[in-house]
Amino acid sequence: MASESNHMAYLLGALIAAGIAYFFFSPSSGKTKADAITSKPASGPVLHASEYRKFKLVRKTQLSPNTARYRFELPSIDAILGLPIGRHISLMVKVNGKEIARSYTPTSTDNDKGFFELVVKTYPTGVVSSYLANMRVGDLIDVRGPRGSFKYSANMVRCIGMIAGGTGITPMYQVIQHVLENPQDKTQIKLVFANVNEDDILLREQLDKWAAEHDNFDVHYVLNSPPEQWTGSVGFVTKDVLLKHMPAPADDVKVLICGPPPMVKAMDGCLAELGYEKAKVISKPDDQVFKF
Repeated sequence: MASESNHMAYLLGALIAAGIAYFFFSPSSGKTKADAITSKPASGPVLHASEYRKFKLVRKTQLSPNTARYRFELPSIDAILGLPIGRHISLMVKVNGKEIARSYTPTSTDNDKGFFELVVKTYPTGVVSSYLANMRVGDLIDVRGPRGSFKYSANMVRCIGMIAGGTGITPMYQVIQHVLENPQDKTQIKLVFANVNEDDILLREQLDKWAAEHDNFDVHYVLNSPPEQWTGSVGFVTKDVLLKHMPAPADDVKVLICGPPPMVKAMDGCLAELGYEKAKVISKPDDQVFKF
């Protein structure tokens, strides 16, 4: 009798152990249930505001000698990054044992499922941009977000004036794309885009294509060192340039600025002289002049 009881206890113990093993390990996926609980969702938004999550580089397209488009894979083909228009993400890398984070605005939107893209110019002293330039397809990078306070809704103003310098085009590009993809959004957009050389003009092909196809979008280029027969403005963005290519100040007009700090500071003064509201040190969503 005791032998039979021991045998039953052994069988019961084996069944319990098998059940536990089945719960914590799935042969089809090769992942434990505990891993699944803490992994990124397979669909829907995948960003987390405080937790860095890893994303794999799946494509790298060189746009110029020092600029590339990086495509990162999301957990599934139906997943979206979950980044509101005009917001940015934080990328964190480890260099020489030190964690370094920088902010970037994707050029993709949540209409793009299964991936997100960054267009990044590599600077000699740029730690994170250099790290990206050295990444290979299959490498992972840590990302969290959303960051920033900008808020956009269709037709929230009649016209948006944009002043961008260099890589400051990326948040503008995202807003422009979002507006032009929505037939119900009638917002007018006027972009002044400043760079040093013609080769520095990021995303120019797409910007020119949009300008040719959409009546509610205009772009004007400014170069410090233009080539011969250049038809845009020359030098810096001045008050006269803004007067010609920005919407006049009004309650239903908003101006967005993103670029190198000296340029942003200069634009603050020019816009104030033209009658726009004085820009605040830290911009808020309802400000007439918003600095990214």
